[in-house]
Formats: sequence, structure tokens, C-alpha cells
Amino acid sequence: MLERARDLIHFKRFVSSEFVPSLRYTLKWLFLAIFIGLLIGTASAFFLFGLEWATHFREAHLYMIALLPVGGFMIGWVYYTYGESVVRGNNQLLEEFYNPLTPIPLRMAPLVVFGTIATHLFGGSAGREGTAVQMGGAIADRFTKWFKLGAIDRRAIITLGVAAGFASVFGTPLAGAIFALEWLIVGRVRYEAILPAFLGAYVADYACADYWHAHHTPYEIPFIPDLTLVNVLWIIPAGICFGLAARLFSKATQFFGEAFRSTIKYPPLRPVLGGAIVAVMVFLIGTTKYIGLGVPTIVEAFEAPLPWYDFLAKTGFTSLTLGAGFKGGEVTPLFYIGATLGNMLSGAIPLPMALLAGMGFVAVFSGATNTPLSCTLMGIELFGAESGVYVGLACVVAYLFSGHSGIYGSQVIGSPKHVSLDRNKGKRLGKL
Repeated sequence: MLERARDLIHFKRFVSSEFVPSLRYTLKWLFLAIFIGLLIGTASAFFLFGLEWATHFREAHLYMIALLPVGGFMIGWVYYTYGESVVRGNNQLLEEFYNPLTPIPLRMAPLVVFGTIATHLFGGSAGREGTAVQMGGAIADRFTKWFKLGAIDRRAIITLGVAAGFASVFGTPLAGAIFALEWLIVGRVRYEAILPAFLGAYVADYACADYWHAHHTPYEIPFIPDLTLVNVLWIIPAGICFGLAARLFSKATQFFGEAFRSTIKYPPLRPVLGGAIVAVMVFLIGTTKYIGLGVPTIVEAFEAPLPWYDFLAKTGFTSLTLGAGFKGGEVTPLFYIGATLGNMLSGAIPLPMALLAGMGFVAVFSGATNTPLSCTLMGIELFGAESGVYVGLACVVAYLFSGHSGIYGSQVIGSPKHVSLDRNKGKRLGKL
């Protein structure tokens, strides 16, 4: 009888102190994730529809590329006039997470959508991840005020928004959830918001892909060789190349950004000059394969040999476009750079071309964003579990060899990439 009484007391304590609070927490974030995820997934779907329209219109009316300087001035003027409070984009989301001071203005969402679609319509080379992340963060942060959430819950809801935006625009809910937890601090994964991140990512992906039927490009690796020791060892040099390519992209984007800021004081004129340079280069080389998202070339990299210089050309076009002040993300261009670099390496590394393209697809992204776990999951979601060891090791090696110069200048180093860098612990990437 005494033991039963003790068991009953322990059970009641468990229910009151652990089970009920956990259930209340789960239901709270399930409600918020459904509501916010549906909104962000819907916004991502219409953003993807807009991007698709802009790409088709530009390719059918190539004269639009000649108007890229005009489009650049329009984007620059709109941001200079109405977007000074949101011009820092993804870095602003990071800074608000570290030090919550002011709500993220809702105008971030429509401004970045407008800027990205205009960039693609007129022929800039950019991606879409930055737009999705900013859009998700701005929409989600509205609920901080409406539901009177505290600082801890605000961090969680921003994380939910980032996960939802990333997952819905790429169709990768697992990678989106882990990315939102991993990108915050280099070398650390924060678990405080793991439930909101996963719930928001899945709901937003469902809304975008299943409800609105927004299109996600399929990628396929038809043959994955056995995991022999020799094959695994060949991943190392490939990963090193992918990491160095990520570092080159980050440095090139920083270089062009600083060059335009130091030479042109009036911000709306920076994309005018950058747009003129990009437009002239497109007409000189006679192809549009290096502007826009570049998805057809990414798909081709899995199927047939491409020119060895494609990854360098895309690096130059995208870093110039973004450095000049055009809007969009970096991730799809990083997919392009990685896939075409992997395609080129298939001539020297005895692994299947499609496998190397897939490894580069996610590994260059891993090195540039310092997110090897989410990039590994993205590779598994896109290419299948059989590719897991190949893409995972490639992502980790690329992460190590890309250094600390990521595309997000406000990222904080929570743990050094190796012991010799311990003295840099806690510094911001942009100041290294």
C-alpha cells in the first residue's frame, strides 16, 4: 500500500510538473505553427509563381535585359526611400535574434518580394532563399505583438518563420527546420525552438506544395556506387574544392559590395552601374545561362558534361548582381555553382557525374552558410537516403574548408571549426 501511494504521488508530480506543461507548450506552438505556416506557405507559393512568370517573360523578351540598369535604379530607389529599416535583410533577422530590440517591419516581406522578382525580370543573377527567409521572419514576427509574446517566445517565432520560409520555397521541410536552428550560431544547434521549427516547416511546405501546387524542380542521381573506402576517400578532395568555391563566392560578394559602397555614395545608383555591367556581359557572351536562377543548367549538370568555367561565371555574375544592391537569395546560385563544379570534377574524380553534381549542390551551400547538418538533410530529401554518406561528408569537409567568411556577416561563432581557431570564438564572421 505504501509503495502504491508513493507511485501515485510520483505520477501526479509527473503529470503536473512535466506532462501538462509539455502538452500545453505543444498545443500552443501547434496552433501558432498552423496559422503562421499556412500564411508563409501561401506567400511562398505566390512568390514562386511570380518568379516563374518573371523568368518566362524575360526569356521570351530578351530586350528586358537591356533595361536591367533601369530596373536596378527602381529597386535601389524603392529601398532607399521606403526600405532603410529593412535593408540588412537576413543579417537583420540574425541581429534581432541575438539582441531583440525592435519588431521586424512587415514591409520587409513585400519589399524583398518586389525586389527579387524585379531582379529576375530584368535579368539579374540571384536566388530566392533570402527572400523566403526574410518574408517568413517578417510575417512571423507580427505575431509577437499580436499575442504579446516575451523575448524567448519571440526568438522561437522568428525561428519558426525562417524554417517555414526556407522549407516552403525549396520543398525540404527537414532541411528547413534544421537550417533555422543551425544558421543562428556557427557550430551550435539551438534546441529551444526545435518544435516550432519542425511544425512550421511542415505546415508551410504542405501549404505551398500540396495546397497551392507550387512547382519544385526534381533532381535525380540515377546511380550511387557502393561505399568502399576508396570511394569515401575521394569525397575529401571534392569537399575541399566545394569549400573553396563557397569561400570564393562569399569573398567575391563582399568585395563587390564594398567596392560599390565606397565608389558610389548614392545607393540607388549602385545597381544602375552593376546592372549595366551585367547586361553588357550577357550580350557579349551571347547566352542567358548565367543570369536568373539557372535551374535548367543545374538540371543539366546531373545529366551531361558542361563547360569547366560555368561555376566561375555564375560566381561572378551573382556576386556582382548582389554586391551592386539587387535583391534575391544566394542559395540557388550556390546550388548552380556546386552542381557545375561537381560536374567538372567528374573528369578527375572517379565518382559518377550526377553524384558529384549532387554533392556539390549541397556542399557549396553548406560552406557558404556554415550549416552542414541542414545541407546534409537537404541532400537526403532531394536525392534519397542512399546518397547520405556522400553528401554528408562532402558538406562537412566543405564547411571546414570554407573558413569563417560566410554569406551571413552577422553570424556569431559559437564553436570554432577546429581547435587552432579557438581564439576567434565568439567573434562575428563579418569582422574576421
